[in-house]
Parts: sequence; structure tokens; C-alpha cells
Amino acid sequence: MPRKSESSRQNNFFEVCSQCKNSLSCCFGTRPPITLERRKTIEAYLKREHIPIVDAFAKTEYVFPKEKPDGYCVFCDAKAGKCLIHPVKPETCVAGPITFDMNKKSGGIEYYIKMEKICQLAAVVYRDKELLQKHLESAKKEIVRLVDGFTREQLEAILKKDEPETFKIDEDPIGRDDNA
Repeated sequence: MPRKSESSRQNNFFEVCSQCKNSLSCCFGTRPPITLERRKTIEAYLKREHIPIVDAFAKTEYVFPKEKPDGYCVFCDAKAGKCLIHPVKPETCVAGPITFDMNKKSGGIEYYIKMEKICQLAAVVYRDKELLQKHLESAKKEIVRLVDGFTREQLEAILKKDEPETFKIDEDPIGRDDNA
């Protein structure tokens, strides 16, 4: 569960997201990767909250939430305009509108933010340097947790998805030990 300051920030973000012109576009046609740890957390949350979603995950090269026939994430409540598992949502969803790539030369993690034309929250975060720094710090923790939870092959599959409507904002020279 998020800490109190995280919860306040997430509530503020949710307010911005609820007014989005691209309503729920972040939940459409996306396949946020799910680590084994996060999958267990989500399954426990679904059970505890009596949310009747069964067989919620798909797997190709990595695990992600299934899509409903309309193309939206199985956890998206389009009528209410929100995520059914918001408190335990996937790492990349928590990190949003910040996304990542791996620098093949350095092994480091590059951080990108989405452009305003596809994400109003990105504009709000980017215009407030203090908020950007606070969210980037939180996003980095989620992304590092995600990267650590996958093999090199799984990461390569995850990173095949091109995200051209972004620009780089930071990089950390974090190496990986892929011998494990």
C-alpha cells in the first residue's frame, strides 16, 4: 500500500487523470509488465476486495494483464474511469507518465516522460520541477523493482514496444547481473 504522502500525490494525479481528454488511453492496448511479486499482490488484492476477475493475466514473453474484448485492460473500469486495482497496480502504471528504456552500452536505465499531447498528467508533472523530482524518485523505485524482476530476455520483449511520444529526462548507471 502507498505511504500517506504517496497516497496524497496519487489522489492529486487521479484528479488530473479523471479530467483527461484522452480518457483512459493509458489503459487501452497496453500491456504493462507484471513481476511475479506484483502478480501475487494483485491476486491477493482481488480476493481480499472481492473483485470478481479470474484468469486476469496473459503471458507471452512476459506476464501482463489481459485485455477485454474492447481493448482495455481487464482491470480498467471504463464506466467509472478508473483502475479497479489502483492501490496495487503494475509498476509501470505507478511510474506513469514516466517510462523507461535500457541503455545497451552502459546497462543503465533511461527515464522518459510522455508528451502532453498524449498525457495531461505528464504536462502537470513536468511543469512543476519539485513535483517532477518527487514523482521521478518514486517512478525510479518502481522501474528498478520491475527491471530486477525480469530476465534480460523478458526485458528485451518488454522494451520492444516503441514509445515515440516521450523525451528523456534522466538516466541512472545501474548495471545488472544477468547470470542469476
